[in-house]
Amino acid sequence: MQQERTAAAGISANLPKIIFIAAAASTLLPAIQPPVALLLGLALAQTTGNPFAAVTPRITHWLLQLAVIGLGFGMNMHTAIKAGSDGFLLTIASIAGTLVLGTLLGKILGIEKNTAHLISCGTAICGGSAIAAISPVIRATDRQISVALGIIFLLNSLALFIFPVIGHWLNLSQQQFGIWSAIAIHDTSSVVGAANKYGEEALQIATTVKLSRALWILPVAFLSAFLFKNGQHKIKIPWFIGIFLLVVVLNTWIPALATAGPYLVFSAKTALSLTLFLIGTGLTRQTFSSLGWQPLLQGILLWVAISAGALMAVISLIK
Repeated sequence: MQQERTAAAGISANLPKIIFIAAAASTLLPAIQPPVALLLGLALAQTTGNPFAAVTPRITHWLLQLAVIGLGFGMNMHTAIKAGSDGFLLTIASIAGTLVLGTLLGKILGIEKNTAHLISCGTAICGGSAIAAISPVIRATDRQISVALGIIFLLNSLALFIFPVIGHWLNLSQQQFGIWSAIAIHDTSSVVGAANKYGEEALQIATTVKLSRALWILPVAFLSAFLFKNGQHKIKIPWFIGIFLLVVVLNTWIPALATAGPYLVFSAKTALSLTLFLIGTGLTRQTFSSLGWQPLLQGILLWVAISAGALMAVISLIK
């Protein structure tokens, strides 16, 4: 009897870990699409919690990078160049406009300068990656970083569901949706998830435009260092962008890769589902309650502005 009680107590104590591992494993099944994986992680965050919270951010970081690299095996360099050039002018205009509007909203709403700048950079460029790169440059505190990341991840989660619905409602083409989602959705993970749901061509275009957009971290970081009078920190540029570009080139010029390409792309999409699940497990009630209404309002207004502006530009310029 004592042994049975001890065993039952052990199972009860480890139940959150068992549930977490089972849920994570389920996202590897083809039936679990990225939006569903995100919802599953979000539900877990509100109930049993994440017993591996100390390590999942690092795992998420690496998984996303590997997933993006894997998607490169399904792309062609000529298509990638065309997609990048189509979104180039829109990228410059949207980044500049978002940073200016974000600064003005930060002052109007009375938000800390660092927090407002991080939210603006995350919205303008590539979400969490931009925040991670810019935060040491402006000497942001842990709380400022967490608030900015929380808002970006929250809006990313909404975009994953909202954007495909709007795209189909407006009958956007694959090219139009790919460029729009790459410009208007903050983080690479949600861009890829939304575009993947819309179509293969949209996925290729969105991934290329989003990663070319991420290169703007460098000039924005230098501008931030100048504005915040801080040139003492190194600027971290996501290394996986270079590998992604190399993979696209190799996939274009080495026919042998065409055989393995579909399997690698499938593995990358599976990794993306697991990534979004892990992101969802970090969106706890504590995360939501710590945001504050002013930074959240800034993030929402910026997101609506860039989404509406990019959508109008895409519809009018790209047929």
